Amino acid sequence: MIEVENVHKSFGETKVLKGISTTFESGKTNLIIGQSGSGKTVFIKCLLGLFEPEQGNIKYNGRLYSKLTIKEKRNLRQEMGMVFQGSALFDSMTVEGNVMFPLNMFTKQSKTEKQERVDFVLKRVNLIDAHKRYPSEISGGMQKRVAIARAIVMKPSYLFCDEPNSGLDPKTAIMIDTLIQEITREYDITTIINTHDMNSVMEIGEKIIFLKNGLKEWEGTNKEIFKTDNDAVTDFVYSSDLFKKVRQMYIEERN
Repeated sequence: MIEVENVHKSFGETKVLKGISTTFESGKTNLIIGQSGSGKTVFIKCLLGLFEPEQGNIKYNGRLYSKLTIKEKRNLRQEMGMVFQGSALFDSMTVEGNVMFPLNMFTKQSKTEKQERVDFVLKRVNLIDAHKRYPSEISGGMQKRVAIARAIVMKPSYLFCDEPNSGLDPKTAIMIDTLIQEITREYDITTIINTHDMNSVMEIGEKIIFLKNGLKEWEGTNKEIFKTDNDAVTDFVYSSDLFKKVRQMYIEERN
């Protein structure tokens, strides 16, 4: 669980986050949505410990980040997994090498132990025969699965995903969403996803935070977002004619 209490973040005279408070529960897929410039990226970087807020608190399973020692902060970051927007795989490394990289960097496990862990997570993301292939030799969807495997290889308590469906076709995007949600529930991870994908919002938005101009404009679930009368949320989520029709059908079915 991550608890956020009245977090403010500025750069010079520009106030980016203006007092955000919320809770991200473990075992759930928590989504952050909002227009470009709303503060989503800065908020994620605060949660990752890359930026420290000028005001407010962030607690990780009860641990107040601002009170941790440098060593404790370093250890906390090793409890975090990250899936980057472009997968961020090393082109010169095989799939196996990419997934093993965090183990080589941060653990003293034996070669056998590391190999067993790599084999396990690659199997978990349905990549059984891709160990010796390079990123350029696999599809975009497979690259995302490698990125997820790398993110969970250290058995993280917290998983951050930045636009995990970017550049994927709709069918593959749904598969990635489902995989992230399954892993979140299976390992009771606190998962936070920064996304513009409205399919993700509808499918796996167990908790949704909508940011606008550095403020938490709305929060709720994918079921509640259908019923909200918050104009800023509906204008963002139902910006296309298709989603407007879907929302209207949902309302009519419930009435």
